[in-house]
Amino acid sequence: MATFKIIFPFFIFPVIYASHDYPSSVCGDNGILIRFPFQLEGDQNPYCGYPGFKLSCTNENKTVLKLPYSGEFYVHDINYLEQQIQVIDPDECLPKRILSLNFSGSPFTAIFHRNYSFLSCPYQNAGSQFIPIECLSNSTNFISAIPSVKLADSLPESCYVSRSLSVPVARSGLLEETLTLTWDKPDCTNCEFQELMCGFESNNSSQVLCFPNHRTGKSQRVLVTLRTITLTIVGPAALCVIVIVCCMSYKDRIANAALQSSAQAAIVPHHAANAGSTGLDESIIESYEKLVLGESRRVPGPNDVSCWICLSEYNSKDIIRCIPECKHCFHVECIDKWLHMNTTCPVCRNPPSPSIVHVITSDP
Repeated sequence: MATFKIIFPFFIFPVIYASHDYPSSVCGDNGILIRFPFQLEGDQNPYCGYPGFKLSCTNENKTVLKLPYSGEFYVHDINYLEQQIQVIDPDECLPKRILSLNFSGSPFTAIFHRNYSFLSCPYQNAGSQFIPIECLSNSTNFISAIPSVKLADSLPESCYVSRSLSVPVARSGLLEETLTLTWDKPDCTNCEFQELMCGFESNNSSQVLCFPNHRTGKSQRVLVTLRTITLTIVGPAALCVIVIVCCMSYKDRIANAALQSSAQAAIVPHHAANAGSTGLDESIIESYEKLVLGESRRVPGPNDVSCWICLSEYNSKDIIRCIPECKHCFHVECIDKWLHMNTTCPVCRNPPSPSIVHVITSDP
């Protein structure tokens, strides 16, 4: 039942109709789309955005995110499906902003954190392994930052560690121009995955639901419908086919195992019945024809591709011996052991007669 509850939402798309038609806006030189949970300042409907997600659009077409204790950042991109927002520093000195970054009172947090050590060095004694952070440095002194795990035991003589702390960084490191933030609440990933709108259930509720996007084009609505049909009908049907194929494969394996057991059972009882009897003389056994199989592994006479005694398939270079009367062939070691205790062919039960020894090689 628990597994069903996990899988069921992926097969059935919720269709929830809301009375609100939340607007979307575009701001910025790169055309950033602003919609729920974000909202531009000045929008008349206070329920079109989630608390803490206010954005503003400057006269220079810059989208601005303001954190209560860390000031303003320019928005570089918003990924609604992954619930991530990329920001940059308006003064182009992101490391300086990161040192005092405070997410208190904000729904956002950084995705990546890393321990960095900040070094202060005079330019004349700067080590070549240190890269200055230009916006934090001046003409006589420069600031550099390296991951704490890479901090050498000994620094250049006039350099010192000004501070070591864990700071939010971009995926590739501190010196990137953008910082990626994320949010957990509200969780609209399910709506985004289904290409539905996300919004409040009602003006008096803080619960977030999915509802149809009335601005979605006809072709996109058809695509959503087809995907719904695929997941609700084709998905379970494919699952049934997989189960049936697995059951048939298992049944075939059981049947093959039973067939091999029957073949062995046909030989073993006869072998046990004749355990006390005397087989053929060594000279007679050695007089029966022997054959060295070639690359084609072709066995003459009324024989199969495997030895009737050990049930193993023949390989090239295998030596087999054939009964002269019935032409049934077997591995030399298998038939020799059999004929030492029995006087009949293990397949047809006919008594063989001596023959001239032949040692030949089949097709090279």
